[in-house]
Amino acid sequence: MIPIGILVAFVGFVLWRLPKVELGHSKAFRRRRTLNWLPLGLTYSFLYFGRYNLKAYQGIGLDEAGYAAVFGVGSMVYGLSLIVNGPLTDRLGGRATILISAAGAALSNILMGYMAATGDTFGMSPVKAFSIAYGANMYFQSFGAISIVKVNAAWFHLRERGTFGGIFGILISLGLYFAYDLGKRITEELAIEWLFYIPAGLLLLFFVFSAIWVRNQPSDTGHPNFELGDATDEGEKLTAGQVAWRMITHPVLIVIAMIELCSGFLRQAILQWGTDFGKGIGLGNTFVFQNWGLVSCIAGITGGMFAGAISDHMFNSRRSPVSAVLYGIMLAGAISIVPLFAAPWAIGWSVAVMSMAIIGVHGMLTATASADFAGKKNTGMAVGLIDAFVYAGSTIQSFIYGAYLPRSKIPDANGCLVSNPAAKDIDNWHIWPYAMIPVAAIGFFLALRIWNAKPMKRPPPPPELPPAKAADK
Repeated sequence: MIPIGILVAFVGFVLWRLPKVELGHSKAFRRRRTLNWLPLGLTYSFLYFGRYNLKAYQGIGLDEAGYAAVFGVGSMVYGLSLIVNGPLTDRLGGRATILISAAGAALSNILMGYMAATGDTFGMSPVKAFSIAYGANMYFQSFGAISIVKVNAAWFHLRERGTFGGIFGILISLGLYFAYDLGKRITEELAIEWLFYIPAGLLLLFFVFSAIWVRNQPSDTGHPNFELGDATDEGEKLTAGQVAWRMITHPVLIVIAMIELCSGFLRQAILQWGTDFGKGIGLGNTFVFQNWGLVSCIAGITGGMFAGAISDHMFNSRRSPVSAVLYGIMLAGAISIVPLFAAPWAIGWSVAVMSMAIIGVHGMLTATASADFAGKKNTGMAVGLIDAFVYAGSTIQSFIYGAYLPRSKIPDANGCLVSNPAAKDIDNWHIWPYAMIPVAAIGFFLALRIWNAKPMKRPPPPPELPPAKAADK
């Protein structure tokens, strides 16, 4: 209960101290906006719960190599799905697609819970069966980030979106706490299928809440829409092909996408393999690794709110400078791990700081800069493009680390899983930071390259001239 109390107090304090950007919104509008983003955001947190709960199944139903394969397939499906689901969200609206996401992810988790409970994998190997079920889960999960950014692009002005990026970081961080710490407790105290059934039930509950309260734009609730200050408030509605071409040829968006590819690699390198490292070398009972979800959550909230506040109030709503600062922290953290192999107890805290930095970057770029540069009309396509790169990076790290990092358990002569001596040898973990260092360096220099980038609102079309009068005869 102590970690939960710490988390509740910290989240409450952060929300109370959220920086305000005064744009003249009425109290009624602010209340309705909160009622809009809160169920939407918590739905997204529980999507994270139903995405990363698979980690707690590692070592129970899947070994490290099997887990890496399943997670790699899921990441690949997620990334490819965004190519379709981005424009689909622009067409259907974020409210419809968050409902699709919650329902589909819930059903996929119910399927995985059934397989975990019964051992029935429909005639396939566990790895293949879970790859299919988790791939389906990740298809529906891929609507989540697009939906929340799409909806909130119409509710938050450009100058408020740094704060929203911080809120996005809070939501991600809460989901990580649910998946890692609560997921671990579920496996210790309940039957294994509840690892999947509990997030499924929460997603179905918030499907109902989102259906009741979430709306795509203020005018759907009786409040007037307002000028947002982003790149495409005005102008024509483009086809999916035109938007895609505009996105991939946009000099800033394509750099953001490449930065986020690095972010996808680094985020999962930390979140997915940090606990394996700690447990493998015998540090599983230290505070950081024992409370991995709590530490990741507080670090992520801190990074998200720091990034959002600094972006809006110090850098005039530019997202790249704060992303460069956070990538500098990432690079320094990855480099610091190498000498800390001589004092491995300190690595946990270095990784916690890196978690703060990478979640802050993700909130700034995927959740905020995408809407800034694409505008509310084309937000879905922009988020889809950028998030596809995030999960390309995630896929790459999953297969690299799954192939080269030692397994925590191996079968003995009788087929029983026992501790792997190779995992206890810290020298076998050097590839973990070595692979992160060049990726962090690339992300850092790309962020520096777009330091001064800021979206320019398109000028209104010139007024039509009145028709010339016919000359008098």
